[in-house]
Amino acid sequence: MSDPQYYSYPSPLEGYESLPPLPTERNADGKSFLNPPTGVLSSAYDKFTGPIDNGERGGFDVHVYYYQSNASQVQYARELWERIRREFPELRVYTFWEKPVGPHPVAMFEVNVFTPAQFGAFVAWLAIWRGPLSVLIHPNTTEPDLNLGKRELRNHTQRAIWMGERFPLDTAIFKRIEGENEVPRGG
Repeated sequence: MSDPQYYSYPSPLEGYESLPPLPTERNADGKSFLNPPTGVLSSAYDKFTGPIDNGERGGFDVHVYYYQSNASQVQYARELWERIRREFPELRVYTFWEKPVGPHPVAMFEVNVFTPAQFGAFVAWLAIWRGPLSVLIHPNTTEPDLNLGKRELRNHTQRAIWMGERFPLDTAIFKRIEGENEVPRGG
């Protein structure tokens, strides 16, 4: 879904056109480039880059998948769900689904993150603790020029991040919700 016929992409250098060329010097490791210091951190450390939602919905949904017919995966997923609720009480943790729901082809549970700091901490933690489970991470965006169905399709496909095995989603649900104001939970 990264075909330009579906989406357009503004230049990542928009707003940076008039700056001097970057230095070609290398750092002490001999591989990486020396970047010119700006004296300021990117605002992306403090809030999600637009059009990612910085509001009540949360910037990202994290869907942790498990095979509902695999007893060891069900047990691991339940333990992980509990651990997340205990270690990350500031995150929003949803129902432990025991069957596929929404566009998701297998059972899962969902976690919302609200800040870049939460995203960095939780996704790094999940890279170690997800065990045999797969994870879909997608942004929640607020793009008034896209109807809900198209926006959610893009968020769940073109903008998605996967950890572990990638699962094919049933994206037909996004065509059915075009024009609605709310996304069904499990989305």
